Amino acid sequence: MAESLTIGKWRGLQQCATGRGALAVLALDHRNNLRQALGPDDPGAVPDEALSQFKRATVAEVGTAATAVLLDPQYGAAQCIASGSLPGRTGLLVAVEASGYSGAAADRHSSVLPGWGVDKIRRMGASAVKLLVYYHPRAAAAEEIEALVEAVVGDCRLHDIPLFLEILTYSPDPAVRKLASRDVRPVVIESVRRLVGPGVDVLKVEFPLDAVAEPDERVWAEACAELSEASRAPWVLLSASVGYHTFLRQVTVACQAGASGVAVGRAVWREATGLAEPERSAFLRTVAHERMARLTGLVDALARPWADFYAPPPVEGGWYASY
Repeated sequence: MAESLTIGKWRGLQQCATGRGALAVLALDHRNNLRQALGPDDPGAVPDEALSQFKRATVAEVGTAATAVLLDPQYGAAQCIASGSLPGRTGLLVAVEASGYSGAAADRHSSVLPGWGVDKIRRMGASAVKLLVYYHPRAAAAEEIEALVEAVVGDCRLHDIPLFLEILTYSPDPAVRKLASRDVRPVVIESVRRLVGPGVDVLKVEFPLDAVAEPDERVWAEACAELSEASRAPWVLLSASVGYHTFLRQVTVACQAGASGVAVGRAVWREATGLAEPERSAFLRTVAHERMARLTGLVDALARPWADFYAPPPVEGGWYASY
Protein backbone atom coordinates (compact mmCIF):
# COMPACT_ATOMS: atom_id res chain seq x y z
CA MET A 1 0.00 0.00 0.00
CA ALA A 2 1.29 3.49 -0.90
CA GLU A 3 2.38 5.73 1.94
CA SER A 4 -0.12 8.47 2.74
CA LEU A 5 1.36 11.95 2.74
CA THR A 6 0.20 14.77 5.00
CA ILE A 7 -1.76 17.61 3.46
CA GLY A 8 1.16 20.07 3.53
CA LYS A 9 3.56 17.68 1.84
CA TRP A 10 0.98 16.71 -0.78
CA ARG A 11 0.32 20.35 -1.61
CA GLY A 12 4.01 21.18 -1.73
CA LEU A 13 4.77 18.44 -4.23
CA GLN A 14 1.79 19.48 -6.35
CA GLN A 15 3.25 22.98 -6.54
CA CYS A 16 6.59 21.63 -7.82
CA ALA A 17 5.26 19.39 -10.60
CA THR A 18 3.44 19.35 -13.90
CA GLY A 19 -0.24 18.42 -13.89
CA ARG A 20 0.79 14.86 -14.70
CA GLY A 21 3.17 14.75 -11.75
CA ALA A 22 6.60 15.17 -13.36
CA LEU A 23 9.20 17.33 -11.62
CA ALA A 24 11.21 19.82 -13.72
CA VAL A 25 13.26 21.88 -11.27
CA LEU A 26 15.56 24.71 -12.34
CA ALA A 27 18.50 24.55 -9.91
CA LEU A 28 20.07 27.87 -8.89
CA ASP A 29 21.11 27.25 -5.29
CA HIS A 30 24.81 27.44 -6.26
CA ARG A 31 26.96 29.65 -4.07
CA ASN A 32 30.72 28.94 -4.12
CA ASN A 33 30.48 27.29 -7.55
CA LEU A 34 28.62 30.25 -9.02
CA ARG A 35 31.11 32.73 -7.58
CA GLN A 36 33.86 30.70 -9.25
CA ALA A 37 31.99 30.67 -12.56
CA LEU A 38 31.35 34.41 -12.50
CA GLY A 39 34.94 35.25 -11.58
CA PRO A 40 37.23 32.36 -12.55
CA ASP A 41 40.38 34.47 -12.21
CA ASP A 42 39.47 35.95 -8.82
CA PRO A 43 36.32 34.47 -7.25
CA GLY A 44 36.85 36.40 -4.04
CA ALA A 45 36.41 39.67 -5.90
CA VAL A 46 32.89 38.74 -7.07
CA PRO A 47 30.45 40.70 -4.88
CA ASP A 48 27.40 39.07 -3.34
CA GLU A 49 25.13 41.29 -5.41
CA ALA A 50 26.58 39.80 -8.60
CA LEU A 51 25.37 36.36 -7.47
CA SER A 52 21.93 37.72 -6.62
CA GLN A 53 21.68 39.61 -9.89
CA PHE A 54 22.54 36.50 -11.90
CA LYS A 55 19.97 34.45 -10.01
CA ARG A 56 17.24 37.08 -10.45
CA ALA A 57 17.91 37.36 -14.17
CA THR A 58 18.06 33.59 -14.73
CA VAL A 59 14.88 32.92 -12.75
CA ALA A 60 13.05 35.71 -14.57
CA GLU A 61 14.03 34.44 -18.02
CA VAL A 62 14.08 30.66 -17.49
CA GLY A 63 11.85 30.02 -14.46
CA THR A 64 8.65 30.20 -16.50
CA ALA A 65 9.77 27.06 -18.38
CA ALA A 66 10.26 25.06 -15.15
CA THR A 67 7.75 23.63 -12.70
CA ALA A 68 9.83 24.76 -9.72
CA VAL A 69 13.00 26.68 -8.91
CA LEU A 70 15.63 25.67 -6.33
CA LEU A 71 17.31 28.62 -4.61
CA ASP A 72 19.55 29.32 -1.64
CA PRO A 73 18.65 31.60 1.28
CA GLN A 74 21.76 33.79 1.05
CA TYR A 75 21.64 35.17 -2.49
CA GLY A 76 18.53 33.86 -4.21
CA ALA A 77 15.29 32.89 -2.53
CA ALA A 78 14.03 36.08 -0.90
CA GLN A 79 15.69 38.22 -3.57
CA CYS A 80 13.83 36.46 -6.39
CA ILE A 81 10.52 36.70 -4.53
CA ALA A 82 10.89 40.38 -3.63
CA SER A 83 12.01 41.38 -7.14
CA GLY A 84 9.15 39.55 -8.82
CA SER A 85 11.60 37.37 -10.75
CA LEU A 86 10.05 34.15 -9.44
CA PRO A 87 6.61 33.57 -10.99
CA GLY A 88 3.89 33.12 -8.39
CA ARG A 89 2.68 29.93 -10.06
CA THR A 90 6.13 28.30 -9.93
CA GLY A 91 7.12 26.04 -7.05
CA LEU A 92 9.96 27.10 -4.77
CA LEU A 93 12.50 24.78 -3.17
CA VAL A 94 14.91 26.36 -0.70
CA ALA A 95 18.23 24.88 0.43
CA VAL A 96 18.64 24.35 4.16
CA GLU A 97 22.34 23.40 4.19
CA ALA A 98 25.48 25.48 4.36
CA SER A 99 27.37 25.64 1.07
CA GLY A 100 30.10 23.07 0.53
CA TYR A 101 31.47 20.91 3.30
CA SER A 102 33.85 21.06 6.23
CA GLY A 103 36.60 18.55 6.98
CA ALA A 104 38.92 16.78 4.58
CA ALA A 105 37.96 15.90 1.02
CA ALA A 106 37.91 12.22 2.06
CA ASP A 107 35.78 12.88 5.17
CA ARG A 108 33.13 15.48 4.33
CA HIS A 109 30.82 16.99 6.91
CA SER A 110 27.55 18.67 5.90
CA SER A 111 25.55 21.00 8.12
CA VAL A 112 22.51 23.25 8.24
CA LEU A 113 23.30 26.90 7.44
CA PRO A 114 23.68 28.79 10.76
CA GLY A 115 20.70 31.02 11.43
CA TRP A 116 18.55 29.10 8.98
CA GLY A 117 16.22 26.10 9.19
CA VAL A 118 13.13 24.27 8.03
CA ASP A 119 10.87 26.51 10.13
CA LYS A 120 12.05 29.61 8.27
CA ILE A 121 11.74 27.93 4.88
CA ARG A 122 8.13 27.07 5.65
CA ARG A 123 7.51 30.56 7.03
CA MET A 124 8.74 32.29 3.87
CA GLY A 125 6.18 30.37 1.78
CA ALA A 126 8.39 27.81 0.06
CA SER A 127 6.94 24.65 -1.41
CA ALA A 128 9.72 22.30 -0.25
CA VAL A 129 13.04 21.99 1.57
CA LYS A 130 16.23 20.74 -0.07
CA LEU A 131 19.05 19.17 1.94
CA LEU A 132 22.34 18.32 0.22
CA VAL A 133 24.71 15.88 1.90
CA TYR A 134 28.08 14.48 0.89
CA TYR A 135 28.08 10.79 1.67
CA HIS A 136 29.93 7.53 1.35
CA PRO A 137 28.74 4.49 3.31
CA ARG A 138 32.28 3.77 4.51
CA ALA A 139 33.37 7.32 5.28
CA ALA A 140 34.13 8.27 8.88
CA ALA A 141 31.38 10.90 8.71
CA ALA A 142 28.69 8.47 7.50
CA GLU A 143 26.85 8.12 10.84
CA GLU A 144 26.96 11.87 11.37
CA ILE A 145 25.39 12.45 7.94
CA GLU A 146 22.71 9.84 8.62
CA ALA A 147 21.85 11.65 11.87
CA LEU A 148 21.68 14.99 10.05
CA VAL A 149 19.24 13.57 7.51
CA GLU A 150 17.06 12.17 10.30
CA ALA A 151 17.06 15.52 12.11
CA VAL A 152 15.93 17.41 8.99
CA VAL A 153 13.34 14.71 8.26
CA GLY A 154 11.93 15.36 11.72
CA ASP A 155 11.83 19.11 11.21
CA CYS A 156 10.04 18.69 7.86
CA ARG A 157 7.46 16.43 9.52
CA LEU A 158 6.93 19.02 12.26
CA HIS A 159 6.38 21.81 9.77
CA ASP A 160 4.59 19.62 7.19
CA ILE A 161 6.73 20.48 4.20
CA PRO A 162 8.25 18.11 1.62
CA LEU A 163 11.93 17.19 1.80
CA PHE A 164 14.09 16.77 -1.29
CA LEU A 165 17.30 14.97 -0.29
CA GLU A 166 20.31 15.44 -2.56
CA ILE A 167 23.11 12.88 -2.21
CA LEU A 168 26.59 13.55 -3.62
CA THR A 169 29.04 10.67 -3.28
CA TYR A 170 32.81 10.94 -3.01
CA SER A 171 35.94 8.87 -2.42
CA PRO A 172 36.78 8.17 1.26
CA ASP A 173 40.37 7.39 0.28
CA PRO A 174 42.65 10.43 0.76
CA ALA A 175 44.88 9.12 -2.03
CA VAL A 176 42.03 9.03 -4.57
CA ARG A 177 40.51 12.31 -5.76
CA LYS A 178 37.21 10.84 -6.99
CA LEU A 179 35.41 7.53 -7.04
CA ALA A 180 36.73 5.06 -9.55
CA SER A 181 34.34 4.43 -12.43
CA ARG A 182 33.66 0.88 -11.28
CA ASP A 183 32.65 2.16 -7.81
CA VAL A 184 30.16 4.86 -8.81
CA ARG A 185 27.17 2.59 -9.33
CA PRO A 186 27.45 0.46 -6.17
CA VAL A 187 28.22 3.47 -3.98
CA VAL A 188 25.30 5.52 -5.33
CA ILE A 189 22.90 2.60 -4.94
CA GLU A 190 24.05 1.75 -1.41
CA SER A 191 23.90 5.41 -0.39
CA VAL A 192 20.31 5.61 -1.59
CA ARG A 193 19.37 2.46 0.33
CA ARG A 194 20.86 3.86 3.53
CA LEU A 195 19.64 7.45 3.40
CA VAL A 196 16.25 7.38 1.69
CA GLY A 197 13.91 6.34 4.47
CA PRO A 198 10.42 7.47 5.46
CA GLY A 199 10.19 11.25 5.47
CA VAL A 200 12.50 11.73 2.49
CA ASP A 201 9.82 12.67 -0.01
CA VAL A 202 11.95 13.08 -3.17
CA LEU A 203 15.50 11.94 -3.89
CA LYS A 204 17.76 14.24 -5.92
CA VAL A 205 20.66 12.16 -7.20
CA GLU A 206 23.54 11.99 -9.63
CA PHE A 207 23.56 9.67 -12.63
CA PRO A 208 24.27 6.23 -11.14
CA LEU A 209 27.40 5.45 -13.15
CA ASP A 210 30.28 7.11 -14.97
CA ALA A 211 28.68 7.81 -18.34
CA VAL A 212 32.00 8.72 -19.93
CA ALA A 213 33.65 5.44 -18.95
CA GLU A 214 30.50 3.47 -19.83
CA PRO A 215 28.93 4.79 -23.06
CA ASP A 216 26.48 1.88 -23.57
CA GLU A 217 22.97 3.22 -22.92
CA ARG A 218 21.75 -0.29 -22.19
CA VAL A 219 24.03 -0.32 -19.16
CA TRP A 220 22.78 3.18 -18.26
CA ALA A 221 19.23 1.83 -18.28
CA GLU A 222 20.18 -1.11 -16.05
CA ALA A 223 21.84 1.22 -13.54
CA CYS A 224 18.85 3.59 -13.50
CA ALA A 225 16.45 0.68 -13.05
CA GLU A 226 18.53 -0.52 -10.10
CA LEU A 227 18.36 2.97 -8.63
CA SER A 228 14.57 3.01 -9.06
CA GLU A 229 14.35 -0.29 -7.24
CA ALA A 230 16.61 0.94 -4.42
CA SER A 231 14.73 4.20 -3.78
CA ARG A 232 11.50 4.09 -1.82
CA ALA A 233 10.85 7.71 -2.91
CA PRO A 234 10.48 9.28 -6.35
CA TRP A 235 13.85 10.41 -7.69
CA VAL A 236 14.98 13.22 -9.94
CA LEU A 237 18.23 13.38 -11.87
CA LEU A 238 20.65 16.23 -11.24
CA SER A 239 22.83 17.45 -14.08
CA ALA A 240 26.13 17.34 -12.11
CA SER A 241 27.91 19.69 -14.54
CA VAL A 242 27.47 17.52 -17.65
CA GLY A 243 26.72 19.23 -20.95
CA TYR A 244 23.17 19.82 -22.08
CA HIS A 245 23.04 17.22 -24.85
CA THR A 246 24.59 14.54 -22.65
CA PHE A 247 22.06 15.40 -19.98
CA LEU A 248 19.19 15.04 -22.45
CA ARG A 249 20.34 11.47 -23.17
CA GLN A 250 20.68 10.70 -19.47
CA VAL A 251 17.24 12.11 -18.70
CA THR A 252 15.58 10.06 -21.43
CA VAL A 253 17.15 6.84 -20.15
CA ALA A 254 16.48 7.71 -16.49
CA CYS A 255 12.81 8.54 -16.99
CA GLN A 256 12.22 5.41 -19.05
CA ALA A 257 13.73 3.49 -16.12
CA GLY A 258 11.52 5.10 -13.47
CA ALA A 259 12.83 8.58 -12.66
CA SER A 260 10.26 11.26 -11.84
CA GLY A 261 12.02 14.24 -13.37
CA VAL A 262 15.07 16.49 -13.20
CA ALA A 263 16.79 19.14 -11.12
CA VAL A 264 18.98 20.88 -13.66
CA GLY A 265 21.34 23.81 -13.26
CA ARG A 266 24.49 24.42 -15.24
CA ALA A 267 23.47 22.17 -18.15
CA VAL A 268 20.85 24.85 -18.85
CA TRP A 269 22.51 28.16 -17.94
CA ARG A 270 26.29 27.53 -17.72
CA GLU A 271 27.35 29.68 -20.71
CA ALA A 272 25.53 32.73 -19.36
CA THR A 273 28.05 33.12 -16.53
CA GLY A 274 30.76 34.07 -19.03
CA LEU A 275 28.67 36.63 -20.92
CA ALA A 276 28.24 40.35 -20.34
CA GLU A 277 25.01 42.24 -20.98
CA PRO A 278 23.11 42.35 -23.25
CA GLU A 279 24.41 38.97 -24.48
CA ARG A 280 23.73 37.30 -21.12
CA SER A 281 20.05 38.26 -21.06
CA ALA A 282 19.65 37.25 -24.68
CA PHE A 283 21.18 33.81 -24.00
CA LEU A 284 18.97 33.24 -20.96
CA ARG A 285 15.85 34.39 -22.81
CA THR A 286 16.47 32.15 -25.82
CA VAL A 287 18.89 29.22 -25.46
CA ALA A 288 18.54 28.60 -21.72
CA HIS A 289 14.75 29.01 -21.79
CA GLU A 290 14.46 26.64 -24.74
CA ARG A 291 16.64 24.04 -23.00
CA MET A 292 14.54 24.16 -19.86
CA ALA A 293 11.29 24.01 -21.81
CA ARG A 294 12.51 20.97 -23.76
CA LEU A 295 13.49 19.18 -20.54
CA THR A 296 10.14 19.99 -18.94
CA GLY A 297 8.31 18.60 -21.95
CA LEU A 298 10.52 15.51 -21.98
CA VAL A 299 9.94 14.61 -18.34
CA ASP A 300 6.25 15.38 -18.58
CA ALA A 301 6.04 12.81 -21.38
CA LEU A 302 8.31 10.12 -19.90
CA ALA A 303 8.73 10.47 -16.14
CA ARG A 304 6.98 8.40 -13.51
CA PRO A 305 4.58 10.71 -11.62
CA TRP A 306 5.56 11.39 -8.03
CA ALA A 307 2.01 10.52 -6.92
CA ASP A 308 2.61 6.90 -7.96
CA PHE A 309 4.57 6.59 -4.74
CA TYR A 310 2.07 8.14 -2.37
CA ALA A 311 -1.60 8.16 -1.48
CA PRO A 312 -3.44 11.45 -0.96
CA PRO A 313 -4.05 12.33 2.68
CA PRO A 314 -7.33 11.11 4.18
CA VAL A 315 -9.53 14.10 4.92
CA GLU A 316 -12.47 13.50 7.20
CA GLY A 317 -14.84 15.82 8.99
CA GLY A 318 -13.06 17.81 11.68
CA TRP A 319 -9.59 16.91 10.38
CA TYR A 320 -8.38 20.42 11.11
CA ALA A 321 -8.89 20.10 14.84
CA SER A 322 -6.10 17.56 15.19
CA TYR A 323 -3.87 18.89 12.40
